[in-house]
Amino acid sequence: WFMDYRNADGSLAEMCGNGIRVMARYLVDRGHQGAGIFSILTRDGAKYLSADVAGDISVNMGQVEVIDGEITAANNGKVWSGYNLNIGNPHAVVFVDSLDDVGDLKDPPVVRPKEEYPEGVNVEFVQFLENGELAMRVHERGSGETRSCGTGTCAVALAATLKKGMKLPAKWVINPPGGRLVVEIDPHSNATLTGPAVLLNDFDLEPYLG
Repeated sequence: WFMDYRNADGSLAEMCGNGIRVMARYLVDRGHQGAGIFSILTRDGAKYLSADVAGDISVNMGQVEVIDGEITAANNGKVWSGYNLNIGNPHAVVFVDSLDDVGDLKDPPVVRPKEEYPEGVNVEFVQFLENGELAMRVHERGSGETRSCGTGTCAVALAATLKKGMKLPAKWVINPPGGRLVVEIDPHSNATLTGPAVLLNDFDLEPYLG
């Protein structure tokens, strides 16, 4: 299997963690692929998934890389310093006292230095919760604010580990607007993303391709 992923504006993305889990759910539910462990190729290489007939789907997202150097993200009249990470696609992760401070994310936040991201960057705003979990909002390049971002949650998990001065392995529960996800980071910074994937409807794409 191969997954090609396009953002809302039609631009290609190297990888989408939530998209590949939905694809896995489709393949299993429609009988194209047996439940268990299998792989799907992406522009960021092969990704291995574990999918049962029902329940959560896990995907090995690969290694999250920390890029040296300070970055800043500005939005809603505020500027935050943050982390520059890559997990097949680029992410800028910043931590805020409250997600309410972030403001409207319809337009992309201004991330510096701009030359770090010649093709744009996904920007995650993260708040530590009192229960030890994380809440996040994300602006995805080519799409605007979205309800979730799989690669983004993996970048957030490693950034939160660094922010807290923790050692790997680490496990985080992350709450984007679209629902709860669990990310585990192993000692080599490899991320596993686990969460639900539900098919909402069937449609025929053919009329839109002509």
